[in-house]
Amino acid sequence: MKNVTENSPFHRGEQLLQERLGVKDKMERFGRKVIRDHIPAQHREFYQQLPFVFVGHADDDGWPWASILFNPPGFISSRDKHSMRINALPVVGDPLSESLQVGTRLGLLGIELPTRRRNRLAAHISNVSDEGVDLVVDQAFGNCPQYIQNRELVTVDAETIPNTMPPPKSKEITTLSSEARALIERSDTFFVASYNDAGSNQARDGADVSHRGGKPGFIRIDGNTLTIPDYLGNNHFNTLGNFHETPKAGLLFVDFENGHLLTLTGTVEVLWQSDETQHFAGAERLWKFHLDHGHHQKNVLPLRWQFNDYSPNTLLTGSWNEAKALQQAQVQRDQWLNYKVVQVVEESSVIRSFYLQAQGHQQADFYPGQFLTIKIQINGEPVIRTYTMSSAPSDDYYRISVKREAEGLASNYLHQSIQVGDMLLAKAPRGDFTLDASKERPAVLLSAGIGITPMLSMARHALVEGFRTRRMRNVTVITAARDQQQRGFFEELDELSRQSDGQLRSFWALSQIEEPFAASELKAGRDYHHLGRISEALLQAILPLDDYDVYLCGPSGFMQSMYDLVRGLGISDQRIFAEEFGPASLRRDRYQGQTIAEFTPAPAASEAIVEFVDAGVEQAWSAGEGSLLEFAETHGFTPEFGCRSGQCGACKTTLLAGAVSYQSEPSFPVADNEVLLCCTVPAAVDGQDVVKLALKI
Repeated sequence: MKNVTENSPFHRGEQLLQERLGVKDKMERFGRKVIRDHIPAQHREFYQQLPFVFVGHADDDGWPWASILFNPPGFISSRDKHSMRINALPVVGDPLSESLQVGTRLGLLGIELPTRRRNRLAAHISNVSDEGVDLVVDQAFGNCPQYIQNRELVTVDAETIPNTMPPPKSKEITTLSSEARALIERSDTFFVASYNDAGSNQARDGADVSHRGGKPGFIRIDGNTLTIPDYLGNNHFNTLGNFHETPKAGLLFVDFENGHLLTLTGTVEVLWQSDETQHFAGAERLWKFHLDHGHHQKNVLPLRWQFNDYSPNTLLTGSWNEAKALQQAQVQRDQWLNYKVVQVVEESSVIRSFYLQAQGHQQADFYPGQFLTIKIQINGEPVIRTYTMSSAPSDDYYRISVKREAEGLASNYLHQSIQVGDMLLAKAPRGDFTLDASKERPAVLLSAGIGITPMLSMARHALVEGFRTRRMRNVTVITAARDQQQRGFFEELDELSRQSDGQLRSFWALSQIEEPFAASELKAGRDYHHLGRISEALLQAILPLDDYDVYLCGPSGFMQSMYDLVRGLGISDQRIFAEEFGPASLRRDRYQGQTIAEFTPAPAASEAIVEFVDAGVEQAWSAGEGSLLEFAETHGFTPEFGCRSGQCGACKTTLLAGAVSYQSEPSFPVADNEVLLCCTVPAAVDGQDVVKLALKI
């Protein structure tokens, strides 16, 4: 293990975790600026106006505890920037009472729930009296407001409740009663104490207390063990760093409505690699708390709080019930499931959006830019199509936006017949055309027509992730439309740009201005930014000199021209990503010396006997009769299909005997005994002139 730097504000455990996650150098620079050995003036004012403060400490046996001290505002004061006075004593049954001794190290959390403001402080006791304690400050720093629910203190006078509140009492516990479990299960907030005792008597050593928030149900109870998600924070890793050095924790649950407390202490373990993490929205990792003992303190708080609303960050997280449902949704990814149309929106003269909500199941999570495979009944016949999602993964609905095509059977049916309240069948979203919002390289999203839909999903996701992580990827959206009548999602992209504080920019190119509008009625720079096709001059005017990732989606001719254009501007082929459905594929220009693993199909048979087992039919196939999907349709079968390019998986069936040759590389995953009919033919077998194939259709 590496030794901690002597002048670092972080101890060894914190530094090791920062190093593990690649933020150590950044946090060293940042920490030395914001972690002070004194209380700044604004923090002194903040503590003085608080009616309560949370305190963390470790008892003589090494068990950490979290506590609350309270009195009318002004009970916390500081005569100078290195000291603090707290005129309050612990409530009945609080282990802190036995640890109020000179030299005891404390961690303090000042928190103002209505404003979501909080500050942290580490100190040690310099004096104890009948009214409270005097502290010497070791460290002080501010904390971000993430995951703090808005609550309003409605009773602060300790003399207004005693006449109506039963006398306080405390019960020591070693197991979680049904009453304790109920409090934990409905909690959206708790406080966690931890400590590090390196024996070095450094300011960075000692106790800490921190806030944790989430949706009710974000703590899972298994007997006397709690499993808790750890969300993205400030990268200090004060709590987890203490866990690394001293794997123990004290938890405090506040019954905000009734004035009860549940204070627990026990051992902890951090789950860095858990399969459950991927299903819990917002979780970076998990940690477990194993109860050793605690106290259920009844009627000890003369304070009451009224819940107002959740933190916006909390709304981006999940619960264990939702995590379980998402895990089940993964199992059901290949099943047709019901979705209800809850909203229909006209986006332009040719584009209509359909908002879908899962019925009786959890909608599967997805990546921005993926597509949804739906099944609709038209004239009594099932019709399967794939439509790119225009919603973000964080939205509580799926949204597909469909362009009405003149000869489009499905698109015309959706536009003319589907209404709010109708039900659609859909399979979970899939696709490889996605945006990683965590990358630092700026992204350019180039689209035309209905190709805007994956770009909307990506842009919405980038904004949400920027809010969640406080670091947004720079995104430029450049969209081509035929005219202002077909310019869909103009206001939505404009609003996303406004919310991003300049990190997301949106530009429009119109091929023409449609009557009855005159060119003068549409303001350049506001209603559009370029008249004509997207050109080299436009890109050079919009994009500063930089290294970009470029995403393309639109008609095949548009994508090829944009690909050639950005390649000519020096963008590497490896930095260009395209939604290539069916015939919309690119002729790519590779750099000299660039090695690309090319797809090589297995040798195809010249003749074969194909058995459709369920129907009990055998048919002769020969080269030139197309894919197995086309062959099945020729002989009167109607297998499901969607994209016809190996992406959606709708035509997947079971291969009972023989082998197949994929004529194009599929992106949909299949098992060894499965086959995608749309892009396969019978495979050649050495020594057999006529091969045999058996399919479950």
